[in-house]
Amino acid sequence: MVASCCWLCFSSKSASNYRVKHAKTCAISLAPAVSTSSPLEQDSSMHAEVQTQPRLQTLLSPHNYRASAFLFPLSHLRLPDMFYLKLSHGFSSIPPGSDLIPPGACKSLNSTVIYANNEVNLSEVDIYGFDYDYTLAQYSSTLNTLIYNTARSFLVEHFKYPKDIGKYDYIPNFAVRGLHYDIQKGLLMKIDAFHYIEPGTVYRGLSPVPDEEVLQLYGGTFHVPLQQDSGFYGKGPKVKQFMDIFSIPEMTLLAVANDFFNTNDIDYDPVHLFKDVSEAIGMVHLKGFMYKWVMQDLDKFILRAKETDSVLHRLVGHGKKLFLITNSPFSFVDKGMTHMVGQNWRDFFDVVIVQADKPHFFTDCIKPFRRLDGNGDLQWEKINSLDKGQIYKQGNLFDFLRLTGWRGSKVLYFGDHLYSDLADLMLRHGWRTAAIVPELDHETKVVSAHQYAVTLTWLQALTGLMERLQVHRDPRSKKVFDEWQKEREELRVMTKNLFNPQFGSIFRTCHNPTYFSRRLSRFSDIYMASLSCLLNYDLSYTFYPRRTPLQHEAPLWMDQLCTGCMKTPHLEDMSHIR
Repeated sequence: MVASCCWLCFSSKSASNYRVKHAKTCAISLAPAVSTSSPLEQDSSMHAEVQTQPRLQTLLSPHNYRASAFLFPLSHLRLPDMFYLKLSHGFSSIPPGSDLIPPGACKSLNSTVIYANNEVNLSEVDIYGFDYDYTLAQYSSTLNTLIYNTARSFLVEHFKYPKDIGKYDYIPNFAVRGLHYDIQKGLLMKIDAFHYIEPGTVYRGLSPVPDEEVLQLYGGTFHVPLQQDSGFYGKGPKVKQFMDIFSIPEMTLLAVANDFFNTNDIDYDPVHLFKDVSEAIGMVHLKGFMYKWVMQDLDKFILRAKETDSVLHRLVGHGKKLFLITNSPFSFVDKGMTHMVGQNWRDFFDVVIVQADKPHFFTDCIKPFRRLDGNGDLQWEKINSLDKGQIYKQGNLFDFLRLTGWRGSKVLYFGDHLYSDLADLMLRHGWRTAAIVPELDHETKVVSAHQYAVTLTWLQALTGLMERLQVHRDPRSKKVFDEWQKEREELRVMTKNLFNPQFGSIFRTCHNPTYFSRRLSRFSDIYMASLSCLLNYDLSYTFYPRRTPLQHEAPLWMDQLCTGCMKTPHLEDMSHIR
């Protein structure tokens, strides 16, 4: 006899034909034997139950076959009757589009969706505010290459670093946004929401640092203490978090420079290296190189121009008030907005503020507003009102609120930088905030892929099985548990590599959210890949966040329903631990 073979479909009536088809290849047979060393067999009533359930003759994983040498009875894990693993062919043969993948593997994810951290009713929003760079204007990745190349030249020519550093070309997919950099140790890493370093994501230069060495460097733990971690705006005394999309070339240049000194066995001070690289990157912006590149070839560097135009037309057409607060200079913004919207772009905005010096614009109340004329020249006059069609420079949010009266949840502000654009507005002033996260384009494609769904489903199932098995102390149970532990780590690496081989997803560190992800959920009511996502929603639409289960609400978790595993072992199983 053969037990029902596919654990994935134990609750799916439509999958019955699939189960019958693959039952012939399943290695599970009905056999009454169990290990006499199993602690559960000490209970005679439990022993009788075990004798009537199937056991696993050949344990084969979908990705490796290390565990196939063990004859291990799963019956004492008390899985549902239909939950016996068919591991030899079950995962590799699941066809794309099949309903055998659990509900947790969502196929409807796409980059045009707006995701909600908090409930937002657009009918209550009368005023829409925007940042410019990477919000109204989306840039081509080619810009990162130019920023890197120019900063690398500054490092060699201005700071007199070795010329061989110039031989390192830009690596487009090396770093991801949200990483932390240990300034004193010269290490680039990914940290989760609980201040723990994700194993396998620490890099010294372009080389990964073994987990054992990371533990030695941080006193036997992966935890980074709060006092060492980046401050509120991502700039701590010892660790910096890179939250800006523009920071990706900076992380790559830091890795390259560290790699050069390490590879050539040259002593150097990581703190001074960090300062020099930061200054070299800053020179690209301060000297206007980036602005010049973009203005010289707007079609090459600015993406989604027509979509931005459509969004602004739609909002104004529905009677909404618009304003712009950006750190970029007027000449740069004027050129880009004219390209995207037309010469009359200022007619769309009730207030336009350039060179605002965010995040200080939101926290200080010192700098006054100054008006610029049509040529961008500064006019020295007291500002008693913020008028439509005019351009203002600097200023502060407190004067902005006083002069406009725009307060509270009727204001929705869009920006790409969680700290500089959104944090203070949400925490101090109660504005609604929307984060622009271009990385969602890539991340949602990975999450929606069949390979990711299958790998993650097995990872969840294996974790559930380990959770049940861990309470058994007999030698065979421990041996199988160790094998499953190894495979679980391999599956984690596989899922990480699907996003980025070095650092994985910007949203997750294994099972925990990343530091970036936690800040995203804290400082943004909604988030999306680009401003154009607004075109898919009516302006009276309400965004409802998904109910996120808490740990004590575990029975409601879909992955628990799929794996058939309970979050807490049976009390009688727990008693054996004592």
